[in-house]
This record gives sequence, structure tokens and C-alpha cells, in this order.
Amino acid sequence: MDRRKKETKRFGVSMSLGLLKDFDDFINSRRYKNRSEAIRDLIREKLVLEKEWKDKNENVIGVLVIVYDHEVRELSSDLTRAQHLHYKEIISTLHIHIDKKNCLEVIVIKGKPDKVKKISDDIGSTKGVKFTQLAPATTGGKIF
Repeated sequence: MDRRKKETKRFGVSMSLGLLKDFDDFINSRRYKNRSEAIRDLIREKLVLEKEWKDKNENVIGVLVIVYDHEVRELSSDLTRAQHLHYKEIISTLHIHIDKKNCLEVIVIKGKPDKVKKISDDIGSTKGVKFTQLAPATTGGKIF
């Protein structure tokens, strides 16, 4: 078993009172039970995620959010075509009608980091896409 998961070590953290108040507000808004849980999550988010996404040989998973105008000519077809082109990497899509004109899609992509980023960039740069954001995800270990 990985030693990091087995042992727990206490340590102290110094910060300004203003930053501590902001951190406590963050903890309360997210309903953490204590500061330790919040600190662990923030460290995982920053360190583990970056490490996992830097390893070019390991598979990762990301969630791509796009907002687009479905009235833009051929856009729906272009997005569908792009997703079918990457059918091995795109494992799920959720489509939501925001209003009469705009749609939101959530696309789950798995694969090597460079491939996931490229698919995200290709879809996000499609004419008519108004907003795009890739949220890299992690389990804190190998994905697949």
C-alpha cells in the first residue's frame, strides 16, 4: 500500500487573519467538517491533478463544458461530427437547452492528456461555440 495513504502527519500552518477568515468562509460554504479536510482537498486538487495530467503516458479524464448558439449554421452537425470522430475518447455527453437559442453540453473525455486537451480545443474552437472550459478530473490515482 502507498505510504502516503497509510500514515497521517500533523503540521501547523501560519496565515494572516484575513486569509484565515476567507478560508473559514470557504470551508463553511462547502460544508467541510474541519480545516484538515479542506486543506487535503486543495492539495489534492493542485498537486495530484497536475502530476496526473503531466504524465503523458497515463490516461486521464476531463469534463468539457460548452455553450453554443444552435442557430449557427451547421454547428450542431459539426459538433456531432467532432464527437463521432473521437468516439473512443468521448464516453458521455449531456445536452441541455438553456433557452430558445443557446445550448449547453457537458462532454466527458478520457485518454492521454494531450489527446483530451486537443479534443477539447478542437470542439471549443468550433465557430458558434460561445464558451468552453475543460475541467480536468482525478481520482488521485490511475484512471484506467
